[in-house]
Amino acid sequence: MTVPRIPKAPSDKELRSHVRLLGSLLGTTIKRLAGPRVYAAVEALRRGYISLRQKEDPVRHARLMRLITRLDATTLEQVVRAFSIYFSLVNLSEEDFQHRIRRRQMSAGGPLWVGSFDRTLHEFHADGVTPEQLQSLLDNLCYMPVFTAHPTEARRRAIMETLRRIFLDTDRLYDYRLGREERQEITQEMETHIQTLWRTNEVRAQKPQVRDEVKYGIYYFEQSLFSAVPMTYRYLEKAVRRIYGTGSGGQPVVHIPSFLCFGSWIGGDRDGNPFVTPAITETAARMQMASVLGEYLRRVHDLRNVLTHSDLFCEPSQAFKDSLEKDEAIASAVFRDNPDRFRHEPYRRKLYIMRHRLTETLHTVKRRIDGEQAVLPVKSAYGSASEFLHDLRAIHDSLISHDDANIAGAGLTDLIRLAETFGFHLQRLDVRQESSVHTVAVAELLTLLGKGDYAALDENDRIALLTSLIADGPPPDLEGVRPGAQTSQTLEVIRVIARLRQEIGPEVIGAYVISMTHSTSHVIEVLFLGWLAGLAGFRDGNAFCHLRIAPLFETIEDLRHIETVLEALLGNKVYADLLAACGNTQEVMLGYSDSCKDGGILASSWNLYEAQKKIVRITEAHGVGCLLFHGRGGTIGRGGGPTHESILAQPPGTVQGRIKFTEQGEVLSYKYSNTETAAYELSMGATGLLKASRSLIEKPKKDRKRYIEVMEELARLGEEAYRDLIDRTPGLLDYFYEATPVEEIGQLNIGSRPSHRRKADRSKSSIRAIPWVFGWAQSRHTLPAWYGIGSALEEWRGEDPERLALLHDMYREWPFFRSLLSNSQMALTKADMRTAQEYVGLCRNQELAARIFPRIREEYKRTIDQVLAVAQTQTLLDENPLLALSLMRRDPYLDPLNHIQIILLKRHRDSLIRNEEQNPWLSPLLRSINAIASGMRNTG
Repeated sequence: MTVPRIPKAPSDKELRSHVRLLGSLLGTTIKRLAGPRVYAAVEALRRGYISLRQKEDPVRHARLMRLITRLDATTLEQVVRAFSIYFSLVNLSEEDFQHRIRRRQMSAGGPLWVGSFDRTLHEFHADGVTPEQLQSLLDNLCYMPVFTAHPTEARRRAIMETLRRIFLDTDRLYDYRLGREERQEITQEMETHIQTLWRTNEVRAQKPQVRDEVKYGIYYFEQSLFSAVPMTYRYLEKAVRRIYGTGSGGQPVVHIPSFLCFGSWIGGDRDGNPFVTPAITETAARMQMASVLGEYLRRVHDLRNVLTHSDLFCEPSQAFKDSLEKDEAIASAVFRDNPDRFRHEPYRRKLYIMRHRLTETLHTVKRRIDGEQAVLPVKSAYGSASEFLHDLRAIHDSLISHDDANIAGAGLTDLIRLAETFGFHLQRLDVRQESSVHTVAVAELLTLLGKGDYAALDENDRIALLTSLIADGPPPDLEGVRPGAQTSQTLEVIRVIARLRQEIGPEVIGAYVISMTHSTSHVIEVLFLGWLAGLAGFRDGNAFCHLRIAPLFETIEDLRHIETVLEALLGNKVYADLLAACGNTQEVMLGYSDSCKDGGILASSWNLYEAQKKIVRITEAHGVGCLLFHGRGGTIGRGGGPTHESILAQPPGTVQGRIKFTEQGEVLSYKYSNTETAAYELSMGATGLLKASRSLIEKPKKDRKRYIEVMEELARLGEEAYRDLIDRTPGLLDYFYEATPVEEIGQLNIGSRPSHRRKADRSKSSIRAIPWVFGWAQSRHTLPAWYGIGSALEEWRGEDPERLALLHDMYREWPFFRSLLSNSQMALTKADMRTAQEYVGLCRNQELAARIFPRIREEYKRTIDQVLAVAQTQTLLDENPLLALSLMRRDPYLDPLNHIQIILLKRHRDSLIRNEEQNPWLSPLLRSINAIASGMRNTG
């Protein structure tokens, strides 16, 4: 079998040295707090599996397995924790190392990394992109990550906060100005933090509530993004100044609008999660508002001590003075003991008043979170983010008017960027529900309203009935209508949207996402519910609509039927009129996870690619704008991969300046835990968006027809190979449930949402896509990310050298194909068939397992061989040596964890079979799931 070898990588001596330091500090902590027995077991396993990676030795392997089997549950739990913490420290060290490499590049003054603002704008300038064209691009830009909570996010906030402190200490340690004693002090601090990690339970004692997940999502803003967002804009501004220059007054010739915005599903995604109630959605939106108001308060407080200008030495603008004059109505409440305070320091006076208004707004929001029916004091509070922004800009423009532009461009500009980005809503909260829920609700409501049997109608009649009702006039009074509990809740969700728009602002709600959209009526049903709640309709013949609806196409079959659904939708006059009243942009969400689970990675990737082209073609034909919403996950099997490359791999001409995508699972903590990394990730995404959107200023290059023909064949062959294993192999699902810890994942308290749609159902339709990927990854199969690629490539090219040469061209020239195979290389490297075979021993039907696993192993070998042949490399990840080295560094530490997990799974399951009341193996087993997820840097 072909074993993926690791190519020669750039020197990372500094990184390895720091990893050794952290490992040593961890070892000292373990020996002191857990005792020499645990420490000895950890060291024996660590050294033993490192040795096995260097040279296979069946005798040593057997000896290590005997060591594991002799350890009691408590000791095993401590050993697992040791490896888990080690992985967290390695992840942190690598993140800091990459950050320091980038910082050194910036200090050196030479070319920066691919995807940096500097490098990207240099490329644009060299290509002849004018300032006017760049301005046009920036004016059309919208970059929107959407944070989601999922049942495989394994990391606790307490752990992340401690790791942040270690990250900062790590960065301090490399300051060349430090003396020996200062370095020792920092090292001791790091050891103290590692001790805190050891004393902190990395596994939640209780399953989190949705409210806990909302706090978890907000954490990233408070921890890093409130700093990273203005930092990102500053990086871009500097690059624009350097490359495109400045005009009169020293201002850049290109103005940079605020194009970053954020979305969330946490508290709005009710598909399959019974705990996301209408009340929770209201609470989530208010918690977001409270968080961003708190940040504004802190920054306004700081600005009071910066903008201390005296009117003796400068003359504020008339607009500012008018603004301050309007505030006099509440000045007595702000300056109770001294009404003339700061009369000659107008900016300080204004900021004190602004702080008071923010405080009043925040107090009202907090009372509402606590369940009170609090009324906003409109005369003394901010009623909207636009009022707050107006005050900030009045100060900003006034400072510029008396030659203090440099002062205006510091902290005040950062606060303006935040207010433009986050408003009072922080994130645009999407609401998601499954289509059949709306169908049931609409049918029941129409029956109660005396409009006939909706369920008995065909598709065309359903659309005709609903649109005629919407167009005929105002909605009926539902005061006396008493639907059942589910329909009442469905309608209440729509009413919550209406209330939150009034309470927080129109941007508080993003889209209403309809999962499992199979037909046009599924979209019209939600529009009808919006009409009943007063969110859409016609007044005096004029359309209005305050509900953005996004159909979600998830399965391979749904992706193939997109044309039928969208053509009927956009061709419907009532819907088209209401869409025009709502901005005339149709949002469409594409599901990466379910399509991959359904038909495999090749069919999923290609059908998603083709679907995007169809969507843009249809929307353009109807004169409608388009926003594609990519439901990407962290893993390759769920559409994951580097964001910059992923955006560039979209079909030419489909991005059009706007992109929206989910950030799921462990991706949140890896991208946004630290300010420095968050700013890097935002800039990489933004430059990817800029590059992919050049079709707005120049004619895009079309994909070569021959490449498309080849991919159609490869997708067909890949889907056939995947379905032959997953859908047509008897017992495959039993193999999956027994050779992976997927059932045990459901017992880990890492998410409020159930991992299955239906309990005790071992069908592919029941298991959600996220734990489907998670389970295969834990057992080192990583099957969803690569299965079928090898068969497709081998069958299509055969022994024909011309076909192989064509594949070489596709890999070299076509970003989509290159990204697909590059990502598969990462997944293939993370797989380990030797370890996967050990999990096969857990299957109850070994005869069945003996038929299935060799097929998986053969496809794994075939896929490596074919991918390497196409990429023309000798080893996997030849083109990404730093990533290859990172994965190689992890393997000797993942090996003992996987083998410990296998033992624990066997003992846990045996305990369940014997109905033992005391099961000591579950706790260490759950910790092993966390540890392996951390080591592979993948969950869902």
